[in-house]
Parts: sequence; C-alpha cells; structure tokens
Amino acid sequence: MSDGLRATAPGAAALAAQPVDGAVSAPGDPNEPTAPRPPRRRIRAGRNLPAAIAVGAILGAFILVPLFTLKVGFVGVVGLAVAIGTFEVVRALRLAGLRTPLVPLVAGAVAMPVVAYFYGPGALIGALAVTLLMALGVRAVGEPAGLLPDLAGTIFAAVYVGFTAGFAALLTAPDDGDWRVVAFLGTVVASDIGGYTAGVLSGGRHKLAPTVSPGKSWEGFAGSALACVVVASVVMRFALGGSAWQGVVLGLAVVCTATVGDLGESLLKRDIGIKDMGNLLPGHGGIMDRLDSLLCTAPVAWLLITAFLPPT
Repeated sequence: MSDGLRATAPGAAALAAQPVDGAVSAPGDPNEPTAPRPPRRRIRAGRNLPAAIAVGAILGAFILVPLFTLKVGFVGVVGLAVAIGTFEVVRALRLAGLRTPLVPLVAGAVAMPVVAYFYGPGALIGALAVTLLMALGVRAVGEPAGLLPDLAGTIFAAVYVGFTAGFAALLTAPDDGDWRVVAFLGTVVASDIGGYTAGVLSGGRHKLAPTVSPGKSWEGFAGSALACVVVASVVMRFALGGSAWQGVVLGLAVVCTATVGDLGESLLKRDIGIKDMGNLLPGHGGIMDRLDSLLCTAPVAWLLITAFLPPT
C-alpha cells in the first residue's frame, strides 16, 4: 500500500497487522517471528524465447512460401542456408587450429542440393566428390604441417553441411515433394517443441547428457518422441496418403537423429570452446545452431519416406 493511502474503516489497523505474502503467524507469543513462504522455483528456458519464436516464424514463412509455390526457390533457400552454415563451420574449425579452405567448401555446399534436386542421388555423390577434390587440392598446395588434420576437417565440413542438405533437396523433387519436406521439417520442429515443453513442465530432473548438453533431459526426450510420432503420423496418413504406422516409424527415427544431431553439435562446440556457431539469428545463435538436427535427420527422412512412398 502506498504512503498516500490510509485505512479509515474500523478494524483497518487489525487487518493491516495480518501477515502478508503467505507468512504464517504462530500461536502464542505475538513477538515470535513468522515463517516466510518458501520461494517459488523458477525454471529458466536458457534462451530468449520471444526472439526465438519470432525468428522461428519468419524462418518458417521463408521456407514454406517457396516450397508451396516454386519448389526450385526452396532449393535456393537451402543453398543459401548451407552456404552460411559452411562459413560458420569453417570459422569454428579454424578456431580449433584447422586450416580448411573456405571457397571450395562453400561453392560445393551450394552446388550439392542443386544438382541433387535436378539430377538425383548419383549427382549428389558426384558433387560431393568434386567438392572434396577441389577443397583437398587447395589445401594440399599449402603448408605441409598439419595436413592430415586439415584434410579430415575439410571432409567433415563438406559431408556435414552440403552433402546432408542434398537429401532435403531430394525430398523436394517428386510431385508431392512439398509434403514430403513438410513431413521431414515438421517432425524435426515437433521434436524441438515437444522436448522444450516437456523439459520445462517437468523440470528436466533426469539429465540425458549432462556433460554435453546440461539442458537436455529424458523427460524432454520423451516429449520429443511423442510430438514426433503425432506429427509424422498425421502428415504421412493425411497429406501423403501413407499409413499411420509409417509415421510412427518416421517419428521414432527422427527423434533419435534430431537428438544425436543436436548433441553432436553441442559436443563440437564444447571441444572448440564456443557457445554458438554464430549470432545471426536472435534467440537461436547461428544458422548451424538451427540446422544441426535437420542435417542429421535429412538422409534418414529421405530414406524412410522414399521407401514407404516410392515416387511415381
């Protein structure tokens, strides 16, 4: 109550003497101190949630609009994302002391989804081979010291980003490719949302990998699995004309690959000694902090969806 307000009704003084904020007065001695209410436990999300939601909505529109209007535009979005992602990975590897060639890796990362969309899986493998030859050739003419670790880092960057993104382009190519991509993307997003929600509501007491990602819990993993199964089953059954059990299989596979992808990038960042791969996306970090689960999941999603529903 502010200083300018005073009680005038009879008994107001008695009311003002009552304990507030949940304090409990003990019977007996009026001078005995009251027991304060235990403070509420606060659950912290670990990210700027409003910024993360806003950026996620913008990214969703940036992906879905070209996907359902001009699919080649979606492939262009994938190419742009992997170009930035490759830059972030190369920069992180250089912080670890590896000299990985940037230009051939970025060029190859953009080329791989494009050739996969137009020419299929064989062309994707060929583009990976050309990218590796170019990048390894550029590195081989440099300083001999540390050549072997640099070559390993170069191969890792090419396969991790551009090659795996090529499978998202392969999903896009069939006539119903837009909904195949929705089955893939929607299930990965469901894993993130389901895990976050279940982890916050439960408090995340049972840690999944405390030394790698302290925020992940088995409760969150269970929420991710449930959300993945529901979303994948609905899309497979009603949008793609498949069976609900196929969605269950896809959902269970995605929750595993998405979790491995997220933990794998967390392990990489801990090894290098960085918090995020970049700071391009407020509330999310860098592009690779959003692509980690998607890239790890894309080959498995393409394999399962193609096996369940062979393109006509």
